[in-house]
Amino acid sequence: MILQIDAWNIRERDQWGASAACRKKGNEPERWHWVYTGTCFRLDHRGQTAGGRPVIAERGFAATREGLEALREQLHAEARRRGLGQAAGALVIADGAVWIWRLADDRFPEARQRLDFYHAVQHLAAVGRACFGEDQTRLRAWLKPLVRQLKNEAAVKVVRQLEEILARLPSGPVASAVRTEVNYFHAHQERMDYPTARRRGEPLGSGAIEATCRQYQCRFKRPGQFWSRTGDEALLCLETFWRNGRWHLLFPHAPPFDPAKN
Repeated sequence: MILQIDAWNIRERDQWGASAACRKKGNEPERWHWVYTGTCFRLDHRGQTAGGRPVIAERGFAATREGLEALREQLHAEARRRGLGQAAGALVIADGAVWIWRLADDRFPEARQRLDFYHAVQHLAAVGRACFGEDQTRLRAWLKPLVRQLKNEAAVKVVRQLEEILARLPSGPVASAVRTEVNYFHAHQERMDYPTARRRGEPLGSGAIEATCRQYQCRFKRPGQFWSRTGDEALLCLETFWRNGRWHLLFPHAPPFDPAKN
């Protein structure tokens, strides 16, 4: 069972019409809030199109504005419906957000954890930009072998090279930026076993949940849209029921339909 977790922002009418009064009191009105989102699917439901594009034949969804507690329960329930209890194992894939790994430790303690490969590459690139600035030729020449090594060999070798770079740098902004990235890789080193993932045919990245977040956003971030917490949670529930193929439980009188034509 593969589980992927992320979050995106929704715009609400917080203190609508009272913005000026709030600012006079020194309180900036909040408009954007996190929607916590997850998806889960079995490994054998992954495949490819004739053109080689990865696809997932069947998966479950969870999305809520009600906080991490709500996501934790919703995603766990959906994973159970999709076969978590009978799965040989579970794998959580996500970016480096601390809240995600805390949720995984709490609700899926037996699951393995994997840092999204492409986020790891972005942090490698951040080291390169700190060291080489705008020199794209040197950056690419430095980055390419490290990315290959991270993907095909051991993350510990990459981390060791970053430590060597840091040791040679004098104190200053560049060293500070590189140290931040080195600490990031230390924190996630056990989540970066990408060669094993490739041997097992498991996904390296969290593209499925990132696509899911974009799809939800397309519905909730249309021009001029503002939501209330009550309204957005209600529509999130309906959207998720539809995505999970349980629309008939809400509208049993409605005839079957093709979701691709919705």
